[in-house]
Amino acid sequence: MLVWALFIAAILVFLALDLGVFNRNAHIISVKEASMWTAIWIAMSFIFSGVVYWLYSSGSIENADQLTPTGASMKFITGYLIELSLSIDNIFVIAIIFTSFNIPQRYQHRVLFWGILGAIVFRALMIFFGIAIIKKFSFATYLFGAFLLITAFRMLFSKEEAFNPKKSFIYRNLRKVMPITSHMQGQKFFVKLRHITAATPLFMALVVIEFTDILFALDSVPAILAITSDPFLVFSSNIFAILGLRSMYFFLAHMINRFSYLKYSLVAILIFVGIKLILAHHYTFPEWLSLGFIAVALVLGVVVSLSRDSSKE
Repeated sequence: MLVWALFIAAILVFLALDLGVFNRNAHIISVKEASMWTAIWIAMSFIFSGVVYWLYSSGSIENADQLTPTGASMKFITGYLIELSLSIDNIFVIAIIFTSFNIPQRYQHRVLFWGILGAIVFRALMIFFGIAIIKKFSFATYLFGAFLLITAFRMLFSKEEAFNPKKSFIYRNLRKVMPITSHMQGQKFFVKLRHITAATPLFMALVVIEFTDILFALDSVPAILAITSDPFLVFSSNIFAILGLRSMYFFLAHMINRFSYLKYSLVAILIFVGIKLILAHHYTFPEWLSLGFIAVALVLGVVVSLSRDSSKE
């Protein structure tokens, strides 16, 4: 429990520094600043895999699945890459939400900060219940695996429909229970208008982002459970991917259309982890195969996207 407490405390300290020091004043996040923080978070994630190795080699954390230190490190990196790759679609949706609600660039970081804070809580709950279900009911791996395969084939064959946040279920129902204004007053989520308090577009964007993250978590949590059911590895890899999502959004938001072929990488990854979940009780995939497949799928998606984009230009 000490390791868990220290890990969560470190997250809270960084989030406090992020909002209170690094981004105390609202400003537009430049591509240079976003790329720097993206590189920092990716580097920190791989460095943390070394911490995972030490934790599992020294017996400092409960090792219910009897993982080797090397196996635990590889599972962490594999889980992190899965969560990072599945967050690409989330970045695209976030960009649409900000555009729909006309959120100025200098206020987008604040919305994402609170959105990610909420995402951490929701992911923790979903991970807890997901692991509990798998531990309690062994057949749940078949259900999770089938769900991922269905998601992959829907992503591959279904026609893409334009997402309109203002026509979403949550937005339409929120309008019925609370006053909403198009007026913004700095970074405030609520403003006083005569005798009522109304929600600003910042708050509406935050709520829609939270609910879309829950929908995306329905794919990502079962996907990482195909790699490991170790609670610490699942939670920590999710957290590192979520914390790096903000900087990655500002880094990729303006060039997301250039990575059109990443969709097929995500489909391949979902199919792979779906099959792995279904066969979990019959065959154990080597860790190097899982990590290698996911890494190669991502690299191929990026390379093909950039090469096709260059040829079009």
